[in-house]
Amino acid sequence: MSLETRVMDDLKIAMKAKDEAALRTLRAIKSAIIIEKTAEGASDVITEAQEVKMLQKLAKQRRDSLEIFTKQNREDLAVKEREELAIIEKFLPEQMSPEQLHKEIKAIIEQVGAKSPADMGKVMGVASKQLAGKIDGKAISDAVKQLLA
Repeated sequence: MSLETRVMDDLKIAMKAKDEAALRTLRAIKSAIIIEKTAEGASDVITEAQEVKMLQKLAKQRRDSLEIFTKQNREDLAVKEREELAIIEKFLPEQMSPEQLHKEIKAIIEQVGAKSPADMGKVMGVASKQLAGKIDGKAISDAVKQLLA
């Protein structure tokens, strides 16, 4: 079942339940799908990789906003971001645990022969491709920095 179909089904359920947070979030996802489909040079079909990338972008936006609102003591706005983030994460594939991430990064470091923080670019290039959709890019970056230091 495509992401668009799942979102539309959940949107109907949210409308019947009058769930404002779900409606707000599902409409944002639907909007992102439409933008992705109608982008210049795009085909009418979105691949699963594109769907995951789009959802990760939406989740990252929510995390960044949540961090800002928390720092500014705007709990009213932070609550909305938490609600939306939780709903977006339901559509993302299961994320890797920190232990799994460290194991994968160690294997990639050995594979590319990285020895110092100067080799971070080599590791990040391979890691970003291999782990796309499985974990956030910032978590990958943090793990690479930690293991190369």
